[in-house]
Amino acid sequence: MKIANSLKTLRNRHKACKIVRRKRRLYVINKQNPRFKARQG
Repeated sequence: MKIANSLKTLRNRHKACKIVRRKRRLYVINKQNPRFKARQG
C-alpha cells in the first residue's frame, strides 16, 4: 500500500480505482488490480 499526501494522481493510475472513506481516512481501492491500493497520509 502506498501512502501519499494527495490521492488525486493515484486515482488516475488505473480506470478501476475508486476513492473510499473509511475510519476518517481516504483510501484508493482497486478490485481488479490490488497493486494500486493507497492511503492518504
